[in-house]
Amino acid sequence: MSQKLNWIKEFDKPLAIAGPCSAESEKQMMEIAEQLNKDYVQVFRAGIWKPRTKPNCFEGVGAIGLNWLKKVKDEFGFKIATEVANASHVKLALEYDVDYLWIGARSTVNPFTVQEIAEALRDTKKVVLVKNPVNPDLELWMGAIERLQQQNIQNLGAIHRGFSTYKKTKYRNNPQWQIALDFMNKMPEIPMVCDPSHICGNREGIFDVSQQAYNFEYDGLMIESHHQPDEAWSDAKQQITPDRLLEILRKIELRKSDDEDAFYHSKINHLRNEIDETDQGILETIAQRMKIASQIGELKKEHNVAVFQPDRWKQIKDNSVQQGEKLGLSEEFIDKLVRAIHQESISHQNQIMNKENSN
Repeated sequence: MSQKLNWIKEFDKPLAIAGPCSAESEKQMMEIAEQLNKDYVQVFRAGIWKPRTKPNCFEGVGAIGLNWLKKVKDEFGFKIATEVANASHVKLALEYDVDYLWIGARSTVNPFTVQEIAEALRDTKKVVLVKNPVNPDLELWMGAIERLQQQNIQNLGAIHRGFSTYKKTKYRNNPQWQIALDFMNKMPEIPMVCDPSHICGNREGIFDVSQQAYNFEYDGLMIESHHQPDEAWSDAKQQITPDRLLEILRKIELRKSDDEDAFYHSKINHLRNEIDETDQGILETIAQRMKIASQIGELKKEHNVAVFQPDRWKQIKDNSVQQGEKLGLSEEFIDKLVRAIHQESISHQNQIMNKENSN
């Protein structure tokens, strides 16, 4: 197994990068830094430039925030980190001796942007982290790392922040863990950091996602932390207080590769996660089917057609059994599954049929 790059071995605890989504003021930055526990958090992060989905939103305080970051470093001893999205950001970040620079998901998706940043960082000894692209594209993520390697940038890492999806799920950005695990298999020397804040989009799920990341032997976490989360200028819902962050970091169970059961834990959690993601997909597909069934119910009501159509039901059941057999599923299981789905569809259609009668 390839050894991880040396920069990740600097600390005696797993890497924890924490701080506000956005720098807002010097006072805000200093208060957060003072409240973060330095025994657990090694790197203070803050967004100086904030690429937003739509214009006329808060897009960061700009270069003045680098002064505040530098003051955090000087007064509290944290290493400091921020996102860079172009060559001018890189130049300013290096001038202010920012220790960790990360390339955001919106930048990773564009090879031209990554190339520009890579060339601006050529030969740097700083740690450069690459977030996964917004779309689920493993090769694009790996390609960004390779562009940086070609510019003789040695201290590299990846950040898994989840992937955008049109469908609404319990995540802001669907983790799609398998893509990150494939990245780790193909580039085992590159440390992997999880960003549960952006995966969840809410503070409630941060512990569970953080624990899941360590179950897969990730190397660290990047968690957004704010002394007054509800008052934050950006991404307020996903930020947590320094006290809550400390609770999470203390509670997490680590998986060590030298543990004789480490392979088992890693593998079974990998498989269980695949089941969880598959189950989520099944439920979303069934919900979509019910929406279609409801549309059929509206059509039947409009044309005064009975809800139950025996010939159609037989066709559905026969087709499902045939397809299930090809997929290695027993006829008994398919029969139970299809009956349950059909019954739910009928229930939806009956509700539509009875609307007028109940008024």
